[in-house]
Amino acid sequence: MSIVFRYLTRQVIISMLAVSGILLMVFMSGRFIKYLADAAAGELAGDVLFQIMAYRFPGFLELILPLGFFIGILLAYGRMYLESEMTVLFACGISDKQLLGKTLVGSIPVMLTVGAMSLYVSPWGMKQVEAIFNEQRQATEFEMLAPGRFQSLSSGGRVTYTEGLSDDKRRLEGVFIAEYKPEGEGLSIITAREGSQLVDEETGSRFLVLEEGARFEGVPGRLDYDVTGFDAYGLKIRSGNAREKELEEGLSTWDLMASDNPEHRAMLHWRFTLPLIVPIVTLLAVRLSRVNPRQGRFFHLLPAMLVYITYLGLLIVARDALENGKVPEWVGLLWVHAIFLVLGLWLQFGPAWLYRRRLIREGRTHA
Repeated sequence: MSIVFRYLTRQVIISMLAVSGILLMVFMSGRFIKYLADAAAGELAGDVLFQIMAYRFPGFLELILPLGFFIGILLAYGRMYLESEMTVLFACGISDKQLLGKTLVGSIPVMLTVGAMSLYVSPWGMKQVEAIFNEQRQATEFEMLAPGRFQSLSSGGRVTYTEGLSDDKRRLEGVFIAEYKPEGEGLSIITAREGSQLVDEETGSRFLVLEEGARFEGVPGRLDYDVTGFDAYGLKIRSGNAREKELEEGLSTWDLMASDNPEHRAMLHWRFTLPLIVPIVTLLAVRLSRVNPRQGRFFHLLPAMLVYITYLGLLIVARDALENGKVPEWVGLLWVHAIFLVLGLWLQFGPAWLYRRRLIREGRTHA
């Protein structure tokens, strides 16, 4: 039995890792492209992108592992049914209950991993992401510049371009700045050969000192521009929005347990929900993995995925209902788990129970 258990577990884990790896690449690539677009727009510094993705990794993993384990069971056991390996196991005395029990035991490490990610690691990672985002909001325009790129900065209608930028971001070369004046009063364009950062020791204000350039002021479409040449010109560097934002995903589980906020309570229920998904989808997948060799290897995947999508969709709906106070907290999300637990038990044991009832009725009829 230990050899059979190791074989089954190995087949499921290999399939789960392959599926989870592909799903991670897809989801993380989409999120990385979004952050890359933010960096191109000047909202994020390019050197923090990989830090953000690393801290977001546990959050992706807690959602993908249950799905990867579900699909892993479907693929591994489906192949074994097609190649008659399951038939051999059943002929050697392995029952449906033993197969389910071995698979549930193999799901325990996955459930514990998802629980650790959901309750501890993922909130910590989101807390670090929150700190990075707040730091980026407080960053100055000068720190957000990237050479060779026109950037519309968050402080207002200002577009900045620099041909070169030193590694410490203290000096610029080939500077172009265009800024719209308030209430449509015109446009101000500044060009300079180079620039450097200067900090006022008394006030702490920071200025961009431009050297050897010119300033053009006027209204687009008109010819009465004011042109001013300069050897040095000081431009105040505006800081970003210093107001910090707190993400509920970054709150620790203990903070959520101590909170009375409905959104925080719903988040707490969601974190405890994710590890509970694993044993229930295991119960569903063991039965849904049965394949008739005439139907093909992937015939069973479509109905199984519809069941999983429905399960996850109902959990999201239940979470929103809990946030809005439409569902009592003592019910929480448990009603969704109960529905699919009953469904899994019926799929696993219902047909055999009906068959026994039919045999009993037929026996009584003949008697």
